[in-house]
Amino acid sequence: MKKKINVRQFFEEIKNSLSISLLTSKKGFENKISNSQVQKPGLALAGFLDSVKSETISIFGNTEISYLSTLSEDEASKAVERLLKLGLPCIVVSNENKLPPHMVELGEKYSTPIMVAKEQSSYLISVILDYLAGMLSESITMHGVLVDVFGVGVLILGKSGVGKSEIVLDLVEKGHRLVSDDVVEIKKNTPMTLIGASPESIRYHMEIRGLGIINIKDLFGVTSIRDKKKVELVIELEEWDQKKEYDRVGLDEIKAEILGVKLPKVLIPVGPGRNMSMIIEIAARNYLLKRMGYHPAEELNRKLLNKMIEESKIN
Repeated sequence: MKKKINVRQFFEEIKNSLSISLLTSKKGFENKISNSQVQKPGLALAGFLDSVKSETISIFGNTEISYLSTLSEDEASKAVERLLKLGLPCIVVSNENKLPPHMVELGEKYSTPIMVAKEQSSYLISVILDYLAGMLSESITMHGVLVDVFGVGVLILGKSGVGKSEIVLDLVEKGHRLVSDDVVEIKKNTPMTLIGASPESIRYHMEIRGLGIINIKDLFGVTSIRDKKKVELVIELEEWDQKKEYDRVGLDEIKAEILGVKLPKVLIPVGPGRNMSMIIEIAARNYLLKRMGYHPAEELNRKLLNKMIEESKIN
């Protein structure tokens, strides 16, 4: 189901980030906002209404107000009324622009709250988009651990008891940063970006079997934790299966799909004597190399093929 917030929640929370005030009454505060984008209704005021989206905040900037000022009072009222009849959730006016006559009254008539902010349109829109992205983005809760390894957001998955928390504790001791243990809340911030965070109730805490609950921030300091991190690499841990053939070269890349976003995935078997924290560090370094355009397995494969071709020519 698509997430929605009402105008009341938007106004009360956006006040923490913007110098914004309400010009109308609170009539219409229950109007729903479901679109994480905003719209500037310049064309709609001129009569092109097809582009107007429902449940979307409308921003009146200098352009919209300047256009309305070129119209007569009656024409301006009709232009605004045509727009309000479409059922906008609310209107936010930037730069403390002076509204045309009767616009506030029309907002009351059509139960459309009108707000005015001191900020310029560009900054205003940026703040509102950040807020809406956080509130309306698709999200999922996953069982795993999210850790920042060399700046790479690594999501570690695996069955309970495979040793995820112990491995991450070793990574934190080496200087890497914990984002969330056991439960990871992941939001789709943009069509191609996933942001992971910890539920507030368990933030900075880890469960280590035999020790119980520990607080990473208290034990290792503020440099050992992060509140959120972009998810870039998925590592799945599993008990070593002697009958299973694991990738030994790295040419065949696999993907994990989360909220429609495909991420590189590495399947790592856990066995006695394996230094898992070091292997995860290497996986993160290898990811960084690939992101820079260097693929070690492909490079080795290319060299071997070239050598085979040269030897075949000699023979």
